[in-house]
Amino acid sequence: MSGSTAPAGFPIYASGKTDAARAIIVLQEAFGVNDHIRGVADLLADEGYLAVAPQLFHRDGSPEIPYDDFASAMPLMANLTKQGLTNDLNATTDFLATLGFHAPSIAAVGFCMGGTVSFFAATLGNVGAAASFYGGGVATGRFGLPPLVELAADLKCPWLGLYGDLDQSIPVEQVEALREATDVASVTTEIVRYPEAKHGFHCDARPDSFNEAAAMDARRRALAFFAEHLRDK
Repeated sequence: MSGSTAPAGFPIYASGKTDAARAIIVLQEAFGVNDHIRGVADLLADEGYLAVAPQLFHRDGSPEIPYDDFASAMPLMANLTKQGLTNDLNATTDFLATLGFHAPSIAAVGFCMGGTVSFFAATLGNVGAAASFYGGGVATGRFGLPPLVELAADLKCPWLGLYGDLDQSIPVEQVEALREATDVASVTTEIVRYPEAKHGFHCDARPDSFNEAAAMDARRRALAFFAEHLRDK
């Protein structure tokens, strides 16, 4: 399966084989399901997953926003709601269920805005593991969601957080507050900090932010985390 399709009632980008043993939901940055997010899905497909990236901005036409035009992304994010995100995540896992994937064999991974959504996905009970690359909204809720420090009590699957110490939008003290909140969750959690990394450190399309060493290590850790906590369908 490859390319864009609408099996969930809205567009998704899919990459990989439907007979894969495990699936992964790739949750976009604030800039849409763009070349970078499609590339991440393709990389995960190369690792043996069926990777699907739902278009979270589908209610606004699924635009792709240039990285130097964050102002255009702000109203799109403002239109996101807890119910809308719940519906989209449920529709995505419902689609995966038609292919034989259920919670124990599905992971969620998200970047930036998608990192927040991935954390939320881990509270819904329909994925088996989740990872958040620099997901914000730690102390103040976003997209109609409670702050992540409050959502932590609702985690229903193992979760991995990957953060950069130079991230000006997510201060280290917030990351440590999230560590404290997730440490007492009823599931396995882990937070990894990268001292030399900024927000967006995984994205090679953002040269001012990209940190290759941190990106490679974080990707390796996420894959190992999923390998440990997921089961084949």
